[in-house]
Amino acid sequence: MLVPGNLAAKVLADYPFRDRTIRIRELFVRKQDHFLKEADAMTGSDDRPSGPLPRSVRTALDAMSNTSERRWTVAELAVLAGVSGRTLQRHCRTFLGKSPQEIMRDRSFDCARREFLRGRPETRVMDVALRCGFTHFGRFSIGYRHRFGETPSETISRQVRLADGLKSRWQGGRTSWDEPMIHLGPIEADSSIRPRVDDIADEIAVAMMRIGMPVAAEPRSARYQLVGAVRGTGRGQRLLLRLIDRHGGRQIWAHRIDDPVGASADIERLAAGVVGALQPGLRAAEIDQVLVRPLAELGPRELALRAMPGVLSLDEAGNARALELLERALACDPSHALSAALAAWVHAQRVVYHFTADIREDRARGLELARRAQTRSSDPTVLAVVGTALTLLDKLDGAALVIQKALAANGASAWAWSRSGWLDVYRGDSDSAIERFKIALDLAPQDPLAFNSTIGIGCAYFYAGNYAAAARWQARGLAEHPSAAWVHRTLCPAYVLTGARPEAGRSLGALRSSYPDLTLSQVQLGMPPLQQTYRDLILEALSEAGLPD
Repeated sequence: MLVPGNLAAKVLADYPFRDRTIRIRELFVRKQDHFLKEADAMTGSDDRPSGPLPRSVRTALDAMSNTSERRWTVAELAVLAGVSGRTLQRHCRTFLGKSPQEIMRDRSFDCARREFLRGRPETRVMDVALRCGFTHFGRFSIGYRHRFGETPSETISRQVRLADGLKSRWQGGRTSWDEPMIHLGPIEADSSIRPRVDDIADEIAVAMMRIGMPVAAEPRSARYQLVGAVRGTGRGQRLLLRLIDRHGGRQIWAHRIDDPVGASADIERLAAGVVGALQPGLRAAEIDQVLVRPLAELGPRELALRAMPGVLSLDEAGNARALELLERALACDPSHALSAALAAWVHAQRVVYHFTADIREDRARGLELARRAQTRSSDPTVLAVVGTALTLLDKLDGAALVIQKALAANGASAWAWSRSGWLDVYRGDSDSAIERFKIALDLAPQDPLAFNSTIGIGCAYFYAGNYAAAARWQARGLAEHPSAAWVHRTLCPAYVLTGARPEAGRSLGALRSSYPDLTLSQVQLGMPPLQQTYRDLILEALSEAGLPD
């Protein structure tokens, strides 16, 4: 997602629409170097700031990058840089805000993280630690867990599960012809790796078609073009991908993959990851386009896209805006599956987030729309949305079947993985739920709905009895999306059960500020399908915190 104020949004603002008669290939050639630098910046390539660095710091960083398995001493780096150790220390702190030792430690942990995220079953934690420069296995494991919130084994296990899902579940998709066409353009690379890069390009095209993305054979038939380049050498190689809007020449999405052509690279999984990361960016671009068009010009698909930010906001104001747009879309075409699915989700939100005074009516309307959408589409996005609505409306068996179909059609659907995590929460399987939520976050960390996976992890920890972790993860999700005041229904109890009374009081105050008339009976009536023990804990803790009956 391109968030206003971040670097991606700034890049878009800096590139005005150009005359549509300019050939897009000429634009690429003219802007190639600039776009690649921007893409690297958008994807966070290294520790370097945007300004110039002293030669001493550049030399030290290059040495660290080229030999990640080596533990350099400050004295050795200083000799390479041609300065004293004290000067190198001072330069690093001045220009990077870290000591050389801290930079090396960060890079070593990042090296290990990349290895574990490859998801190979044969990966041995000790071997990776040694390759990345760690000689004390116990300290490495403690530091890794502190830094990433999980053990190395948990990272490997989750990625193996995702890799298996991507390979075995993708059975092919049906192209949706009302969606914009994408042309997979050239991936620039040195001739020595050309065959491998061509394999990557072919696999990306196959992955796109598997989930129903319309892929154009010729650039002139496409609205968007996906292009890329491999830069760097050895283990420092990286694949930079960019999605360009051919109608205006804007770069709307960028993605980076480290070591894409190495012997251990799994190109099928790499391609699936690209497509999974591409979907939120493409969706955001399509939404941006319909937001500036007059409402009277929009058809059902455009109205559904325009409603989507309100649906994903999971707050009352966004819900009301979305419902109005979706009712308009369904008035144009009652059979439009995406509009029906989103409308079902909107009505389900009204039930569980206390946005309605007539829970029975919204529940019935949500179920009717969900079933209508389910019978009219096999699109994985539609299925993921239908599964979400059915989950909130306490139809867990039906939701599980629909989410299973969504993942079979698109194993890289972050929305489907996240919803499968919520299903596990409601069934009481905390470990599986946390793993699935983290898979969703790995696939699309910048998706506008990512905060809901973060909250889900907190709810899973709550069920497991780890109330401190429950409070921490839910507070993090709320910080990412402050308008989701309903989170306080479970955040406040987590604080109560950890003995954090001041935090519990503030959380309850925030809940009652958003819902002044909320009572315990209303919380119970609108609660999602949690198990009874979970419900009882929440209600008892809210009562203890001071929520009236």
